[in-house]
Amino acid sequence: MRQSGAEARQRARLGRVPLNAARIGFAVLCACALGGCARGVLQPAGPVGDADSQILLDAVAIMAAIVVPTIGALVGIAWWFRANNTRARYRPEFVYSGRLELIVWSIPILVIMFLSGLTWIGSHELDPYTPIAAKADASPLEVQVVSLDWKWLFIYPQQRIAAVNELVVPAGVPVHFFLTSATVMNQFFVPQLGSMIATMNGMQTQLYLEAAHPGNYYGLSAQYSGDGFSGMHFTMRAVNQGDFQKWVAATQHGGGPALDRNGYFELLRESCDVRPYTYSSADPTLFKQIFSRQLPPGPGPYVGPAGPGVRPVGCD
Repeated sequence: MRQSGAEARQRARLGRVPLNAARIGFAVLCACALGGCARGVLQPAGPVGDADSQILLDAVAIMAAIVVPTIGALVGIAWWFRANNTRARYRPEFVYSGRLELIVWSIPILVIMFLSGLTWIGSHELDPYTPIAAKADASPLEVQVVSLDWKWLFIYPQQRIAAVNELVVPAGVPVHFFLTSATVMNQFFVPQLGSMIATMNGMQTQLYLEAAHPGNYYGLSAQYSGDGFSGMHFTMRAVNQGDFQKWVAATQHGGGPALDRNGYFELLRESCDVRPYTYSSADPTLFKQIFSRQLPPGPGPYVGPAGPGVRPVGCD
């Protein structure tokens, strides 16, 4: 029995409802999943992060100058040489055109020149060793950073305190970082503030960053370093100057352990997913002893009799 046109359309419309609902549900699910992503380099929160994101956007615009016309030319050629276009000429004998060669080679050369200039200028203006201009009433805060397996140690030599997997700084004040590694190479990175930089055993690197506004900023190791790498992240808390002084005082009088030579060797043991904690006092010469190797480095990612992949204590 043949169905009428109206009935056929009704059935088709009803058949599309579940499909449309599935598409909407998938879109909502993706939006919820992306909503939990940590803010990254395109949501800068400081002068260095602003400059880094601007370089990325400028680079995309420069590369779009060749990508967009190429895509447009591809679509135009396909449309012009369609089968029913009688005006299109078929020229199998065509071999060379100086004008086309000039266009084909000049545009990529110009793109490379612009990108090279952008990289050259950015590399010099954003040199990690270049200080950030501080306000008249704010001198840079010094923080010494040590990457371990698999945690971050932050030493405040001026305040003689330290913290593990927690970095507290005053907002609007430049922070002068001195960085090294107690074991293997890592990459110190706070995406919203910019300037990923390596930490290496036996070497000291420097970095200037500034959080323009109070807030919590996600920090991590951006280089794989073994079994507990996935838990090697920290929170950088930028607070106002008064709250920073309160945190320093609370840390100094909070009854936490002391970070001396013995405390450092205890910290040097491999551990994973370490919760943040603080030291009420810290040896101000400890950092120099670490990067100068007066204190021996850690063993690095553990490889036992059973081979690589054996998890140390705290990684279960």
